[in-house]
Amino acid sequence: MVQAVIVAAGLGKRMGNPGADKLFLPVAGRPLIAHTWDRFERAGCIDSIVLVVREGAQQRFAELATHCGFRKPYRTVIGGRERQDSVWNGIEALDPSCEIVAIHDGARAAVDVELIGDTVEAARACGAAVAAQRMVDTVKLSEDGVWIAEHLDRSRFWTVQTPQTFRVEVIRRALSEVRRQGLTVTDDTAACALIGQAVRLVESKRPNPKLTTPTDLAYLEVLLQNCRIEQENP
Repeated sequence: MVQAVIVAAGLGKRMGNPGADKLFLPVAGRPLIAHTWDRFERAGCIDSIVLVVREGAQQRFAELATHCGFRKPYRTVIGGRERQDSVWNGIEALDPSCEIVAIHDGARAAVDVELIGDTVEAARACGAAVAAQRMVDTVKLSEDGVWIAEHLDRSRFWTVQTPQTFRVEVIRRALSEVRRQGLTVTDDTAACALIGQAVRLVESKRPNPKLTTPTDLAYLEVLLQNCRIEQENP
C-alpha cells in the first residue's frame, strides 16, 4: 500500500496576510490546496491520503473534498509545532499495511503526477527518494554575506523539493532519531542522514515551486492554468 502525507498545517507567515490561510487562496479557479490534492488524487500509485491540517480546519477540508469530487480515501490529522512534528503526526496516522509514503508540501501545487510515481518507484527500490532539480544559477560561497569567498561547481548542486518518498520503516526510524536527539531538520531527507540512509535524487523536469511569498502567486497561476489546458487537450 502506498499513501501520501500532504502537510497543510502551516500558517504561511511570509505571505504577509496574518489570519489568512495561504492554502485556500484562489489560484487558477480553485483554492491552492485543491490543486495539490488533485495531483495525488490523479496519481495512480497513491492509494489514499493523509492531510495534516491545523486544529479547526478539518471541516473546511471535508467540504473541499466534497466540492471537488475527490474519491480516494483520506483522513485529516492535526499538525504539530514544527513541520517535522506535523510529518510525524502524518506518519503515525498511516494505515498499518502502508509500505511506501510520499510526503508533500501542501503549498507545492504544480507537482507533476509522473514525478510522484517516479519517487515512489525509487523509494521502493532503495528506501528513500526526493524530487530535485539541478541548480542552473552560478553558485558562490560567502562567509560574511558581503564578499565572495569561493566559486563553486554548480554541476554538483541540486535543489530539493517534495515529494520526499520513503519506505515507511525508514522514515519512521529517521524521524524517531530526530526526536530522540531533540533536533530540528528542514526537510525529511535530512533525517535520513542520522541513520545512514542514502537518498536517491529523482529529477523534476517541470517546474515544481512552493507558494512562499506573494510574488509566487502569479507564477503559480500561469503554471496551473497551463496544466489545466494540457489536461483538457491531451
